[in-house]
Amino acid sequence: MLKLIQAPNLAMATLWADALKVEGIVASVQRQYLGGVAGELPPDQCLPEVWIHEAVQETRARELLYHLQHVPQRRWHCACGELVEGGFEQCWACGAWIPS
Repeated sequence: MLKLIQAPNLAMATLWADALKVEGIVASVQRQYLGGVAGELPPDQCLPEVWIHEAVQETRARELLYHLQHVPQRRWHCACGELVEGGFEQCWACGAWIPS
């Protein structure tokens, strides 16, 4: 097993591990239960980690993780006049999809 990354919280660690699994990389979340002892142990030692089971998949796993962490941000004006920013592909005001 190989430690891929330390996540800022359990939700992100789980999201990243699940995304890796969808791509065929066997991954698991470690230290998911240590949040409750932060203070007794150094907080940075209590953050969850994503581990992969096959070291030969490290390059592919890191590439996938990079793309998960660097989602392109867009800024577009909806037909309803609303300015939509971020990674959203649908207008929050009217529900219209981003124009092609």
